[in-house]
Amino acid sequence: MLSQVSSPRDFDAWLRALQGVCGRFESRPPQGHGLFIGEIGRQDLSGLEVAQIRTNAGVISRQRTSIDHDDDRHCFLIIQRAGRAQLKQEGDCLELGPGEMALMDSARSCEIVPHGLIEHASFHLARDEVCRVMPEGRPTFGKLSQQCASGRVLRTLVEQICGGELDGCAGMEEGEALQEALIALLAPSLRQQSVAALSELEGSHNAGLRALAQQLINQSLSEPGLTPLSLARQLNISVRQLYRLFEEQGDSVCRFIQRARLKRSAADLSNPRLRNESITDIAFRWGFTDSAHFSRTFKKHFDQSPRDYRASAMAG
Repeated sequence: MLSQVSSPRDFDAWLRALQGVCGRFESRPPQGHGLFIGEIGRQDLSGLEVAQIRTNAGVISRQRTSIDHDDDRHCFLIIQRAGRAQLKQEGDCLELGPGEMALMDSARSCEIVPHGLIEHASFHLARDEVCRVMPEGRPTFGKLSQQCASGRVLRTLVEQICGGELDGCAGMEEGEALQEALIALLAPSLRQQSVAALSELEGSHNAGLRALAQQLINQSLSEPGLTPLSLARQLNISVRQLYRLFEEQGDSVCRFIQRARLKRSAADLSNPRLRNESITDIAFRWGFTDSAHFSRTFKKHFDQSPRDYRASAMAG
């Protein structure tokens, strides 16, 4: 069960609750004057602790000091349930989207930067055991692959635990066995992701970043506020760098957004199930804010007005 805090004045209470569940972390509210959202809960499956966090905090961080702390004994297996966040650990950085998993080390300085409202679950695993199964020199930070068998099994087990399917049925021995299973699946999942990441870097870093930008665009077409600036902020890059990603392919980010919106609009116009829906409603659903501009842009792209395009599609 998540305990909820939803006002700036209660931020300190949420932070204390976070520290009580996850250890010596610091945080700050979101920038601006928006309403702070903070919820936190804790599951305990006979010794296997899971923190459930939902927040729009500006940052959640932990600085490593020379003083030993009891809460340095964990590595965190994190699954992003909703929203996007950037994870940083001593110079390394990764982006975590819905359904993706990562490993983070509590004994090292780390930072989680939510991109708006996020939900994630954090499994507290024995750090000594995690380090024991990792090959020598392998970092205890990184994204976990779900393309290998171990990664897929890990994701299934994590989802079952988060969904409460195992609540009340795990005794002490089973709780220990669950933790051992999670830890055993980490090393091959992290290794597979490391190989994939290295291959991507060797091939083309920009190609991967451009693909991520295109994915974010396709997920946000219905938002009128989708702009190069908002997209660059989500990717944590400059607007100029974002433009260059598309210019390398002879394209532009604005043209890509417009084409994607037109394609979705055309698909709806040709859908018989939507024949009674107005053209204006379809245009607005895919992020256009002016019906006249939509009609001109659509005709320029498809050589037909939206009305004629719909009539031809229905006749066909």
